[in-house]
Amino acid sequence: MQKKFILNIFILATATALLFFINLFFGTVKFSLADLQNPSIANIFYEIRIPKAFTALLAGAALALAGLLMQTLFRNPLAGPYVLGISSGASLFVAIAIMLVNSFGLGDHYFVGKTIISISAIVGALLVTLVILFISKKSGSNITVLLVGIMLSQILGAFQGLIEYLASADSLKTFVIWGMGSVSNTTNKDLGLMLPVCGVLFFSSLFLAKPLNALLLNESYAQNLGINVAKLRITIIVITAVLTGIITAFCGPIAFVGMSVPIACRLLFKTSNQLHQIVYCILLGACTLLFCDSVCQLLSTNFSLPINTITTLIGSPFVIYLIFRSRTLN
Repeated sequence: MQKKFILNIFILATATALLFFINLFFGTVKFSLADLQNPSIANIFYEIRIPKAFTALLAGAALALAGLLMQTLFRNPLAGPYVLGISSGASLFVAIAIMLVNSFGLGDHYFVGKTIISISAIVGALLVTLVILFISKKSGSNITVLLVGIMLSQILGAFQGLIEYLASADSLKTFVIWGMGSVSNTTNKDLGLMLPVCGVLFFSSLFLAKPLNALLLNESYAQNLGINVAKLRITIIVITAVLTGIITAFCGPIAFVGMSVPIACRLLFKTSNQLHQIVYCILLGACTLLFCDSVCQLLSTNFSLPINTITTLIGSPFVIYLIFRSRTLN
């Protein structure tokens, strides 16, 4: 079992490295290592390609991990930040934050503006997660949780639309572009915030493997093992909200990765060991978004597609398949 785990990690890590390389050197502009001697190409490479590739890697890994934690917490195979409205909560609060930042002229202050937007996204994600958790405790039906999540997403989307309607032209343009989803708008400064936050949470999640294994059975079993289920639940909520919030703040709402990757890991690797699942999800999530971003870049030499276009086209059929395949929806 351990040898198989190591082999799977090696395969996923190799795929991630290969996709990372493709993401760096192939796109709307293709070049080689020798071309980096050209100052303009070097600028594209260091200021655009490197932060974009790292952002895709971090965003895919973070959303996949958040999806895994939510599916374990709710014991629901279709739980995910996008489906349950958590991304919508983050998006709504980002819309409010963008309006405030632009209204008070804080957009020119990089640290202040980015900090306000990032914290707003995390708060929005956290609030919706708490609402969904409360509903899941009141209702034992997975279908009810999913439907409420979808309805919450619609309600939050309506408020978001109202804010956009009232926004100034500059704020509206900023938010519409952001809402399409992209890993191309981050800078090396942005990575200075995203990388340590995601890195700490990735590492911290490894210590949740043992209690998550117990939680998969049921809460009573976990409590009998001496696990503080209430504390574990809060920890999962905080990690999920921070990961979803910070990725949504910098990349916009990215669909389907958080829901489909954890289930793909279970189907591919056929294990319920949460330590293995956490590592698999982080690596496969990174692969998935690196692949989707590469497709966005390679489809045209004149422009790149919004990443949500590709994740939706790939994720939607997979989710439909999962809905028909799943036996745990009710």
